[in-house]
Amino acid sequence: MPKNDLILRAVRQEPIERFPVWLMRQAGRYMKEYRELRAREENFLSFCKNVDLAVKVSLLPLELLGVDAVIIFSDILVPLEALGVKVEFLEGEGPRLEWSGAVSDLKRYDPEENAFVYEIIRRVKKAQDEVPVIGFAGAPFTLASYMIEGRSSRDFRNTKLFMWDREYEFKRLMEVLVDTLHAYLVRQAEAGANLLQLFDSWTNYLSRSDYEEFVFPYVEELIERLKDSTDVPLIYFFKGSSSFLDLAEQTKADALSVDWSVDLSLEAVRRRKVLQGNLEPSVLYASDETIRFKALELLRGMPRKTGYIFNLGHGLAPDMEFEKVKLLVDTVKDYRIN
Repeated sequence: MPKNDLILRAVRQEPIERFPVWLMRQAGRYMKEYRELRAREENFLSFCKNVDLAVKVSLLPLELLGVDAVIIFSDILVPLEALGVKVEFLEGEGPRLEWSGAVSDLKRYDPEENAFVYEIIRRVKKAQDEVPVIGFAGAPFTLASYMIEGRSSRDFRNTKLFMWDREYEFKRLMEVLVDTLHAYLVRQAEAGANLLQLFDSWTNYLSRSDYEEFVFPYVEELIERLKDSTDVPLIYFFKGSSSFLDLAEQTKADALSVDWSVDLSLEAVRRRKVLQGNLEPSVLYASDETIRFKALELLRGMPRKTGYIFNLGHGLAPDMEFEKVKLLVDTVKDYRIN
């Protein structure tokens, strides 16, 4: 067990002296140390696969910010290569993906093709025993969206048309991704991850009825299979959280990570689940006084004394200032539960 097991106690809803804090995208371009390491590799994907560099990047937030958990440095698109999808990252443009568009053309997933991810977990754990290590993956819908769009999108129109017009094919794709992610995340747990997080980053573009039919059954199945396969706690992060919170609560996820559309002071009373979140990331562009005020406002409004993990409602951005991120972490760590 790590010396600082605050986040694990919070997930188990055991007594804690303060709320644990970690941040999505806590290792990234806003850190000069990250940029220096990134410059050693020719492209982002090779950077993710360089175990030595990925371990160093993973540890930066612990060393520089003092966060309560280390999330491994990788990318949600990594397992798609093992399915036969061409994945590349273009500087200044983001990811580009190519495949035939036919589910029958996808290869059967071999988790050994992502052995470097599991090695990163093992090496991060070996390098430090201070805090828990978080493994992660993109959720089925998020990965399906990237595959269908071939890149990021402003409206995910192609994904929706695929979903509506080729319903059988879309659902078959989701089944393939459930199988893939189950194997991928189980191997992360076996490598030593103390927690797992599932990222559903694009569900905010969906109506409730579409989420309920095309997304939720596969999230529910994946989480149930994971809970049957490993006792590692699982956090489910999903955008558009206020629209789907009651559905997400029905899953076997140990914690729900929500965006800033949710009033945590209210939902912490209603919900049995552990909650994570949900400061609006743009607060980090504000003055130091505003950052402190917003963070403390969220913390003071939390009616629970455990079962809560402080985080953002989404990830840190590359142009944020390191000093402001550090201020946020320090503010949360200085707050004591009455």
